[in-house]
Formats: sequence, C-alpha cells, structure tokens
Amino acid sequence: MRHNHGYRKLGRTSSHRAALLKNLSIAIIKAGKIETTLPKAKELRSYVEKLITRARKGDSQAHRAIFASLQDKESVKKLIGEIAPKFVGVNGGYVRIIKTRTRKGDAAQMAYIELTK
Repeated sequence: MRHNHGYRKLGRTSSHRAALLKNLSIAIIKAGKIETTLPKAKELRSYVEKLITRARKGDSQAHRAIFASLQDKESVKKLIGEIAPKFVGVNGGYVRIIKTRTRKGDAAQMAYIELTK
C-alpha cells in the first residue's frame, strides 16, 4: 500500500525518474504545453511549480538553483525572464492538467499539461 508515500515511482529507477522529470520540465518551459501520460503529468506538476516558485525571486541564487535542476541555459532564461514574472502575485496553481484520451497501444490515460498564463 502506498498510504502517505509522497511521490510516484513511474516504473523507473530514481536516476531515470529524475532525468525524465528534468526533460519533461524543459519541454513544458519551451513549448508551454505538452501531452504525456496522466501519472507523469501529475508528478511533473509539483516539480514545475516548485521551479516557478523559486524563479519568482529572480536573483542569482534562483538562477543557480534552477540551473542545477534543469541544466539547460535557454530554458532557465525563459523561465526566469518570461514565465516567472507572470506569476508574481499568484501563490501556486501555475500548471493546468487536462485529461485528453486513452492511448491506443497500451490504453494509457493521456493528458495535456500546460502553464496557466
């Protein structure tokens, strides 16, 4: 049972899961909206919202912390320069998940995950 477990394992090792979340978060920052499976989207939501909350400060320490998580200069600049200023007066809820379809190959529930503003 997974009562009060805290995160989804997504059928991966911890390093694979960390790389997956990093790559998905880079994709959502660059594109604004991506389609993925529902469990991945739900796990990605908390990861991205923590990054945006950190980016709202906009100081050099925020740059360092976000670059340590993402390791992509282009997406760090976009997150701190364009995305985070839109959410200055908002406390959370930066990401929206919309359930879309069932994938034909394996019947996985798919969802769009997008930035709200």
